Amino acid sequence: MTTTTAPAEAVRKTSPGAADGHPRRPGRIRRAGLPYLLLLPALLLELLVHLVPMVIGIVMSFKELTQFYIRDWTTAPWTGLRNYAMSVDFNAPVGEALLHSFLVTCAFTVLSVGLCWLIGTAAAVFMQDTFRGRGVLRALFLVPYALPVYAAVITWVFMFQHDNGLVNHVLHDQLGLTDKPSFWLIGDNSFYALLTVSVWKGWPFAFLIVMAGLQNIPRELYEAAALDGAGMWQQLRRITLPSLRPVNQVLVLVLFLWTFNDFNTPYVLFGKAAPEAADLISVHIYQASFVTWNFGTGSAMSVLLLLFLLVVTGVYLLLTSSGSTRGRRRGAA
Repeated sequence: MTTTTAPAEAVRKTSPGAADGHPRRPGRIRRAGLPYLLLLPALLLELLVHLVPMVIGIVMSFKELTQFYIRDWTTAPWTGLRNYAMSVDFNAPVGEALLHSFLVTCAFTVLSVGLCWLIGTAAAVFMQDTFRGRGVLRALFLVPYALPVYAAVITWVFMFQHDNGLVNHVLHDQLGLTDKPSFWLIGDNSFYALLTVSVWKGWPFAFLIVMAGLQNIPRELYEAAALDGAGMWQQLRRITLPSLRPVNQVLVLVLFLWTFNDFNTPYVLFGKAAPEAADLISVHIYQASFVTWNFGTGSAMSVLLLLFLLVVTGVYLLLTSSGSTRGRRRGAA
């Protein structure tokens, strides 16, 4: 028996890939490459849908691409940084209009994200308590988020009509809060109409994310705080909000990017020509590209918008990550 087992052990020890006593299996290598193979279709679609158009847009921003070169945009003459200089020249009409649109977009984004977060967090905290009909109410809260954007915004267009809209009917005819029916889709009121629609369709997403984050907070913390005499507001400030900090960091960033880049809502609400008070930068770039047929300037504006969002996102992630690190150090100390 000794003469038969020794050669077998020697073969196992000297076989390729078995230096550690575990022979290498080809199936293990194939299994290691399976995730990359499954990700390949998504990577190809990402390349075709986002990366390739982005590279083409950057190239177009350095060209004098107008309606005269639509047939073959590659023949458009190079202009260097002229399109960028025109966009950031705030003393010229193009730059002044872009700056106004940027400021309107910043104000709209801050108000929309803040209200979405506030309403969504309040609703999620309220839904933590068990009461009759809670499931039905949760489903109703998610209806604005589940509805298609175009169908929802078109419904708001009818509600904001001057003569027969539901908003004027309630505010003027029923409650008497206004002296006369208001124009909501033109003039200064268009900003408030746009903000209303944006918050209405955006807060359920914040509600859903915060409600999921609340499930990870142990109930024992609230019970111990209640035994120590902490009220609802103290529990919210000392337990709920600190525990939701990682969730809120991601939520605020996603809401900011979605809101700042939102094109569907103002386009469906106002059409191609948005009022000056609601001239978001996404619609402004669309008008500069597809209405005036100056694709070079529109591409330069798009690249500037991309750079701005990258800088804001990088600074935000840097500040939030450093704040989280300091919080963990204080907790460890």
